Amino acid sequence: MTDTAIEAAALGKSYGRRGWALRDCSFRLTVGRVCAVVGPNGAGKSTLLAHAAGLLRPTEGSLTVLGTDPASARHRIAYVAQDKPLYPQLTVAETLRLGAELNSGRWDARIADRVVEEGELDPGARIRTLSGGQRTRVSLALALGKRPELMLLDEPMADLDPLARHQLMGTLMAEAAEHGTTVVMSSHIIGELADACDHLLLVSGGRIRLGGGIDDLLAAHARVTGLAPAADLAPHTVIESRATGRGITALIRPEGPVGDGWQADEPSLEELLLAHLRSPDAPPLLAPGTTARVAREVTA
Repeated sequence: MTDTAIEAAALGKSYGRRGWALRDCSFRLTVGRVCAVVGPNGAGKSTLLAHAAGLLRPTEGSLTVLGTDPASARHRIAYVAQDKPLYPQLTVAETLRLGAELNSGRWDARIADRVVEEGELDPGARIRTLSGGQRTRVSLALALGKRPELMLLDEPMADLDPLARHQLMGTLMAEAAEHGTTVVMSSHIIGELADACDHLLLVSGGRIRLGGGIDDLLAAHARVTGLAPAADLAPHTVIESRATGRGITALIRPEGPVGDGWQADEPSLEELLLAHLRSPDAPPLLAPGTTARVAREVTA
Protein backbone atom coordinates (compact mmCIF):
# COMPACT_ATOMS: atom_id res chain seq x y z
CA MET A 1 0.00 0.00 0.00
CA THR A 2 1.15 3.55 -0.71
CA ASP A 3 -0.14 7.00 0.08
CA THR A 4 1.08 8.34 -3.28
CA ALA A 5 -1.11 8.18 -6.38
CA ILE A 6 1.35 9.78 -8.82
CA GLU A 7 4.92 10.96 -8.34
CA ALA A 8 7.00 12.56 -11.09
CA ALA A 9 10.70 13.34 -10.63
CA ALA A 10 12.39 15.52 -13.28
CA LEU A 11 10.03 13.97 -15.85
CA GLY A 12 10.75 14.93 -19.43
CA LYS A 13 9.27 13.93 -22.78
CA SER A 14 10.76 14.97 -26.10
CA TYR A 15 9.08 14.53 -29.47
CA GLY A 16 12.28 15.13 -31.39
CA ARG A 17 11.97 18.04 -33.82
CA ARG A 18 8.64 19.00 -32.24
CA GLY A 19 10.49 19.78 -29.04
CA TRP A 20 9.84 19.00 -25.39
CA ALA A 21 6.27 18.47 -24.22
CA LEU A 22 7.43 18.02 -20.60
CA ARG A 23 10.73 19.11 -19.05
CA ASP A 24 11.87 18.86 -15.44
CA CYS A 25 8.28 18.13 -14.36
CA SER A 26 8.22 17.16 -10.67
CA PHE A 27 5.34 16.76 -8.24
CA ARG A 28 3.64 14.33 -5.87
CA LEU A 29 -0.10 13.66 -5.60
CA THR A 30 -1.44 11.76 -2.60
CA VAL A 31 -4.20 9.18 -2.91
CA GLY A 32 -7.84 10.16 -2.52
CA ARG A 33 -7.45 13.57 -4.14
CA VAL A 34 -9.63 15.00 -6.88
CA CYS A 35 -7.02 16.90 -8.88
CA ALA A 36 -7.51 19.44 -11.65
CA VAL A 37 -4.79 19.66 -14.29
CA VAL A 38 -5.00 23.02 -16.04
CA GLY A 39 -2.89 25.02 -18.44
CA PRO A 40 -2.86 26.47 -21.96
CA ASN A 41 -3.10 24.34 -25.09
CA GLY A 42 0.18 22.57 -25.73
CA ALA A 43 1.33 22.92 -22.11
CA GLY A 44 1.86 19.16 -21.68
CA LYS A 45 -1.35 18.16 -19.86
CA SER A 46 -2.30 15.31 -22.21
CA THR A 47 1.30 14.09 -22.34
CA LEU A 48 1.41 13.98 -18.55
CA LEU A 49 -1.83 11.98 -18.31
CA ALA A 50 -0.68 9.58 -21.04
CA HIS A 51 2.52 8.91 -19.07
CA ALA A 52 0.49 8.18 -15.95
CA ALA A 53 -1.68 5.79 -17.99
CA GLY A 54 1.42 3.90 -19.14
CA LEU A 55 0.98 4.83 -22.81
CA LEU A 56 4.22 6.83 -23.11
CA ARG A 57 7.74 6.29 -21.79
CA PRO A 58 9.72 9.25 -20.42
CA THR A 59 12.65 10.64 -22.33
CA GLU A 60 14.21 11.53 -19.01
CA GLY A 61 13.31 11.38 -15.33
CA SER A 62 10.71 9.05 -13.85
CA LEU A 63 7.05 8.69 -13.00
CA THR A 64 5.45 6.19 -10.64
CA VAL A 65 1.76 5.38 -10.20
CA LEU A 66 0.35 3.81 -7.03
CA GLY A 67 3.84 2.93 -5.90
CA THR A 68 4.96 1.17 -9.08
CA ASP A 69 5.61 1.86 -12.76
CA PRO A 70 2.49 2.75 -14.78
CA ALA A 71 2.60 -0.39 -16.93
CA SER A 72 2.38 -2.60 -13.84
CA ALA A 73 -0.56 -0.58 -12.48
CA ARG A 74 -2.75 -0.57 -15.61
CA HIS A 75 -5.33 -2.91 -14.10
CA ARG A 76 -5.79 -0.37 -11.29
CA ILE A 77 -6.13 2.65 -13.62
CA ALA A 78 -8.95 3.94 -15.83
CA TYR A 79 -8.00 6.41 -18.56
CA VAL A 80 -10.37 8.41 -20.76
CA ALA A 81 -8.51 10.16 -23.58
CA GLN A 82 -9.68 13.32 -25.33
CA ASP A 83 -10.77 11.48 -28.48
CA LYS A 84 -12.71 8.80 -26.51
CA PRO A 85 -11.43 5.82 -28.59
CA LEU A 86 -14.08 3.09 -28.75
CA TYR A 87 -14.75 0.26 -31.21
CA PRO A 88 -17.15 1.91 -33.70
CA GLN A 89 -18.70 -1.33 -34.92
CA LEU A 90 -19.79 -2.49 -31.45
CA THR A 91 -23.11 -1.60 -29.88
CA VAL A 92 -23.40 0.15 -26.52
CA ALA A 93 -24.37 -3.14 -24.85
CA GLU A 94 -21.48 -5.00 -26.51
CA THR A 95 -19.06 -2.29 -25.40
CA LEU A 96 -20.12 -2.65 -21.77
CA ARG A 97 -19.94 -6.44 -22.04
CA LEU A 98 -16.40 -6.11 -23.39
CA GLY A 99 -15.54 -3.91 -20.40
CA ALA A 100 -16.91 -6.57 -18.04
CA GLU A 101 -14.89 -9.35 -19.73
CA LEU A 102 -11.66 -7.34 -19.71
CA ASN A 103 -12.07 -6.44 -16.05
CA SER A 104 -13.28 -9.73 -14.61
CA GLY A 105 -13.49 -9.62 -10.84
CA ARG A 106 -13.47 -5.81 -10.69
CA TRP A 107 -16.37 -4.84 -12.95
CA ASP A 108 -19.26 -2.91 -11.39
CA ALA A 109 -22.17 -3.35 -13.79
CA ARG A 110 -24.44 -1.27 -11.55
CA ILE A 111 -22.61 2.03 -12.09
CA ALA A 112 -21.77 1.35 -15.76
CA ASP A 113 -25.41 0.57 -16.60
CA ARG A 114 -26.60 3.58 -14.61
CA VAL A 115 -24.38 6.05 -16.51
CA VAL A 116 -25.66 4.72 -19.84
CA GLU A 117 -29.32 4.59 -18.77
CA GLU A 118 -29.26 8.16 -17.44
CA GLY A 119 -28.22 9.28 -20.93
CA GLU A 120 -31.18 7.37 -22.42
CA LEU A 121 -28.84 5.55 -24.80
CA ASP A 122 -30.18 2.68 -26.87
CA PRO A 123 -28.18 -0.42 -25.87
CA GLY A 124 -28.43 -1.65 -29.45
CA ALA A 125 -27.05 1.54 -31.01
CA ARG A 126 -23.63 1.18 -32.60
CA ILE A 127 -20.89 3.42 -31.28
CA ARG A 128 -20.29 4.96 -34.71
CA THR A 129 -23.84 6.35 -34.73
CA LEU A 130 -23.50 8.16 -31.39
CA SER A 131 -22.84 11.86 -30.92
CA GLY A 132 -19.66 13.07 -29.26
CA GLY A 133 -21.46 13.59 -25.96
CA GLN A 134 -22.98 10.10 -26.10
CA ARG A 135 -19.56 8.53 -26.75
CA THR A 136 -18.25 10.46 -23.76
CA ARG A 137 -20.97 8.93 -21.62
CA VAL A 138 -20.08 5.40 -22.77
CA SER A 139 -16.38 6.08 -22.12
CA LEU A 140 -17.11 7.29 -18.59
CA ALA A 141 -19.35 4.25 -18.01
CA LEU A 142 -16.39 2.02 -18.91
CA ALA A 143 -14.05 3.99 -16.66
CA LEU A 144 -16.37 3.92 -13.65
CA GLY A 145 -17.35 0.31 -14.23
CA LYS A 146 -13.71 -0.74 -13.98
CA ARG A 147 -13.80 0.49 -10.36
CA PRO A 148 -10.23 1.87 -10.59
CA GLU A 149 -8.03 3.18 -7.82
CA LEU A 150 -6.86 6.01 -10.10
CA MET A 151 -9.01 7.65 -12.77
CA LEU A 152 -7.30 9.78 -15.44
CA LEU A 153 -9.67 11.99 -17.44
CA ASP A 154 -8.42 14.18 -20.30
CA GLU A 155 -11.02 16.90 -21.03
CA PRO A 156 -13.78 14.41 -20.17
CA MET A 157 -16.79 16.74 -20.30
CA ALA A 158 -15.91 18.86 -23.34
CA ASP A 159 -18.55 17.23 -25.60
CA LEU A 160 -21.41 17.40 -23.09
CA ASP A 161 -24.14 19.99 -22.76
CA PRO A 162 -24.22 21.89 -19.41
CA LEU A 163 -27.02 19.76 -17.90
CA ALA A 164 -25.37 16.44 -18.81
CA ARG A 165 -22.00 17.77 -17.64
CA HIS A 166 -23.43 18.73 -14.25
CA GLN A 167 -25.19 15.38 -13.83
CA LEU A 168 -22.20 13.26 -14.86
CA MET A 169 -19.80 15.29 -12.74
CA GLY A 170 -22.06 14.70 -9.75
CA THR A 171 -22.08 10.95 -10.41
CA LEU A 172 -18.30 10.90 -10.83
CA MET A 173 -17.65 12.82 -7.61
CA ALA A 174 -20.11 10.72 -5.59
CA GLU A 175 -18.55 7.46 -6.77
CA ALA A 176 -15.02 8.76 -6.14
CA ALA A 177 -15.93 9.83 -2.60
CA GLU A 178 -17.65 6.52 -1.81
CA HIS A 179 -14.76 4.36 -2.98
CA GLY A 180 -11.79 6.64 -2.24
CA THR A 181 -10.85 6.87 -5.92
CA THR A 182 -8.12 9.33 -6.89
CA VAL A 183 -9.29 11.43 -9.85
CA VAL A 184 -6.97 13.46 -12.08
CA MET A 185 -8.88 15.55 -14.59
CA SER A 186 -7.78 18.11 -17.16
CA SER A 187 -10.29 20.78 -18.15
CA HIS A 188 -10.59 24.37 -19.37
CA ILE A 189 -13.87 24.91 -17.50
CA ILE A 190 -12.60 26.63 -14.36
CA GLY A 191 -15.98 26.86 -12.64
CA GLU A 192 -16.40 23.10 -13.01
CA LEU A 193 -13.00 22.50 -11.44
CA ALA A 194 -13.56 24.86 -8.52
CA ASP A 195 -16.74 23.01 -7.54
CA ALA A 196 -15.40 19.48 -7.97
CA CYS A 197 -11.67 19.45 -7.25
CA ASP A 198 -9.65 19.86 -4.06
CA HIS A 199 -6.16 19.81 -5.62
CA LEU A 200 -4.55 21.71 -8.49
CA LEU A 201 -1.67 21.22 -10.90
CA LEU A 202 -1.03 24.15 -13.23
CA VAL A 203 1.12 23.02 -16.16
CA SER A 204 2.85 25.58 -18.35
CA GLY A 205 5.85 25.17 -20.58
CA GLY A 206 6.05 21.48 -19.67
CA ARG A 207 6.57 22.20 -15.96
CA ILE A 208 4.41 22.43 -12.85
CA ARG A 209 3.89 26.11 -12.05
CA LEU A 210 1.44 25.63 -9.18
CA GLY A 211 0.74 22.48 -7.23
CA GLY A 212 -1.16 21.75 -4.03
CA GLY A 213 -4.52 21.87 -2.34
CA ILE A 214 -6.70 24.56 -3.90
CA ASP A 215 -7.51 26.13 -0.52
CA ASP A 216 -3.80 26.21 0.37
CA LEU A 217 -2.83 27.84 -2.92
CA LEU A 218 -5.56 30.47 -2.64
CA ALA A 219 -4.56 31.23 0.94
CA ALA A 220 -0.92 31.70 -0.14
CA HIS A 221 -1.93 34.56 -2.47
CA ALA A 222 -3.67 37.89 -2.03
CA ARG A 223 -5.36 40.24 -4.48
CA VAL A 224 -4.48 43.78 -3.48
CA THR A 225 -5.81 47.09 -4.75
CA GLY A 226 -4.76 50.59 -3.86
CA LEU A 227 -3.50 54.00 -4.85
CA ALA A 228 -0.04 53.48 -3.34
CA PRO A 229 3.03 53.24 -5.58
CA ALA A 230 3.81 49.80 -6.99
CA ALA A 231 7.20 50.02 -5.27
CA ASP A 232 5.38 49.48 -1.96
CA LEU A 233 4.83 45.85 -3.04
CA ALA A 234 8.57 45.21 -3.42
CA PRO A 235 8.86 43.13 -0.21
CA HIS A 236 6.30 40.68 -1.60
CA THR A 237 6.39 38.23 -4.52
CA VAL A 238 4.38 40.01 -7.22
CA ILE A 239 2.79 37.60 -9.70
CA GLU A 240 0.99 40.24 -11.74
CA SER A 241 0.42 43.98 -11.43
CA ARG A 242 -2.00 46.04 -13.56
CA ALA A 243 -3.11 49.64 -13.61
CA THR A 244 -6.87 49.93 -12.98
CA GLY A 245 -8.24 53.46 -13.21
CA ARG A 246 -6.11 55.64 -10.93
CA GLY A 247 -4.89 52.72 -8.84
CA ILE A 248 -3.20 49.36 -9.08
CA THR A 249 -4.50 45.81 -8.76
CA ALA A 250 -1.96 43.07 -8.15
CA LEU A 251 -1.80 39.40 -7.27
CA ILE A 252 0.94 38.76 -4.74
CA ARG A 253 2.32 36.16 -2.36
CA PRO A 254 2.52 38.20 0.82
CA GLU A 255 5.83 38.19 2.70
CA GLY A 256 4.30 39.74 5.81
CA PRO A 257 1.64 42.45 6.33
CA VAL A 258 0.54 44.52 3.36
CA GLY A 259 0.94 48.29 3.81
CA ASP A 260 -1.87 50.60 4.89
CA GLY A 261 -2.36 51.90 1.36
CA TRP A 262 -3.62 48.53 0.13
CA GLN A 263 -6.86 46.60 0.45
CA ALA A 264 -6.21 42.84 0.40
CA ASP A 265 -8.54 39.89 -0.11
CA GLU A 266 -8.28 36.29 -1.25
CA PRO A 267 -8.40 35.78 -5.03
CA SER A 268 -10.83 33.48 -6.78
CA LEU A 269 -9.47 30.35 -8.45
CA GLU A 270 -10.03 31.94 -11.86
CA GLU A 271 -8.10 35.08 -10.85
CA LEU A 272 -5.26 32.95 -9.52
CA LEU A 273 -4.97 30.84 -12.66
CA LEU A 274 -5.28 33.69 -15.14
CA ALA A 275 -2.66 35.77 -13.33
CA HIS A 276 -0.15 32.91 -13.40
CA LEU A 277 -0.90 32.11 -17.04
CA ARG A 278 -0.36 35.76 -17.99
CA SER A 279 2.91 35.82 -16.03
CA PRO A 280 4.94 32.77 -17.15
CA ASP A 281 8.09 34.10 -15.46
CA ALA A 282 6.49 34.18 -11.99
CA PRO A 283 8.23 31.83 -9.54
CA PRO A 284 6.51 28.43 -9.20
CA LEU A 285 4.88 27.29 -5.99
CA LEU A 286 4.37 23.71 -4.78
CA ALA A 287 2.53 23.44 -1.49
CA PRO A 288 3.90 21.14 1.24
CA GLY A 289 3.33 17.49 0.40
CA THR A 290 3.27 18.17 -3.36
CA THR A 291 7.04 18.17 -3.93
CA ALA A 292 8.46 14.93 -5.31
CA ARG A 293 10.29 13.17 -2.49
CA VAL A 294 13.01 11.31 -4.38
CA ALA A 295 14.00 10.60 -7.95
CA ARG A 296 13.58 6.97 -8.90
CA GLU A 297 14.77 4.97 -11.87
CA VAL A 298 11.66 3.33 -13.32
CA THR A 299 11.52 0.96 -16.26
CA ALA A 300 8.19 0.43 -18.01
